[in-house]
Amino acid sequence: MKQRITTGLAALALGLAAAGGAMAQEVTLRVHHFLPAAAPIQQGVLEPWKAMVEERSGGRIEVQIFPSMQLGGKPPQLFDQARDGIVDVSWTLLGYTPGRFPISEVFELPFVAGTATQTTAALQEFQAKYLGEELAQVHTLLLHAPSAYKLHTSEAEVASLEDLARLKIRAPSRTMTEGLDALGAVAVGMPVPEVPQAMTTGVIGGAVIPWEVFGSLRLETLAPHHTEFGTENGGLSSAVMALVMNQRVYDGLPEDLRAVIDETTGATLAEIAGAAFDAAEDEQRAAALEAGGTVTVIPEADLEEWKTASAPVIEAWTAQMDKAGHDGAAILEDARAMIAAAE
Repeated sequence: MKQRITTGLAALALGLAAAGGAMAQEVTLRVHHFLPAAAPIQQGVLEPWKAMVEERSGGRIEVQIFPSMQLGGKPPQLFDQARDGIVDVSWTLLGYTPGRFPISEVFELPFVAGTATQTTAALQEFQAKYLGEELAQVHTLLLHAPSAYKLHTSEAEVASLEDLARLKIRAPSRTMTEGLDALGAVAVGMPVPEVPQAMTTGVIGGAVIPWEVFGSLRLETLAPHHTEFGTENGGLSSAVMALVMNQRVYDGLPEDLRAVIDETTGATLAEIAGAAFDAAEDEQRAAALEAGGTVTVIPEADLEEWKTASAPVIEAWTAQMDKAGHDGAAILEDARAMIAAAE
């Protein structure tokens, strides 16, 4: 009889423990993105965010991260995957859907962006002032940016506008497609995961990307020539990166769990993202040089012809904003001032 009671109590204890564990985890958030798991966005931003959320929620929220489009689809579909509830959270580039987020494109214009920390800090203020309507379909957890993009080429070293002429160069967005074309290159738009294959097969001879993604794409041997602009590690353009959550999922969280999401995103996560992307930028630059790469820096004094050549892109964007009922010049001035203040 005693044995039976002991066994029964043990089974009850196990059952209660299992029930307690099930009760502890109330929410699972699936996060989807297009880069490899080794990329800085996962290692430097998403993994730390996952740790914060799970710790502060006492284990009631579990964050699952799915890199490399493991849940299906293509990178330009990620924003809508979160909007439509196919996933709970997605990370993507707003520029992957050309023309859909036109105000945010100001940060993609030639020679506007700075370091990841600067541009990301500016985006927090800019988002609050300008992007409410463009992002109204989702709950935005983070807007951030990499350090301004550099030019990386497979065979031809680019030290002048003449060197760039007619080179097929990968562009990350509509704005940068127009920018490269204005500079004399032949722009080829594609998401960044497609760059290694396109460079291997000769579809492109170079790419506009930040240093930070170099290692995860294994580009060291494919693109050994690098061009920076104005200063060491100075860049040509940038992108607006977005971590967005399905609005219904966010609204359906208990109030205290919504507070956990709020406390770990926005400005808090922006600071982490800026630092992580700048650190990765420096690390990947050093690794590329150690692998035998060479860097050409276009001196600040020689940048005027590049800026003059790309000025029509800025003028076209400003005119587009004016036509849509916005003050394009004022938005551009604000963006530049916010980046300068962050510096």
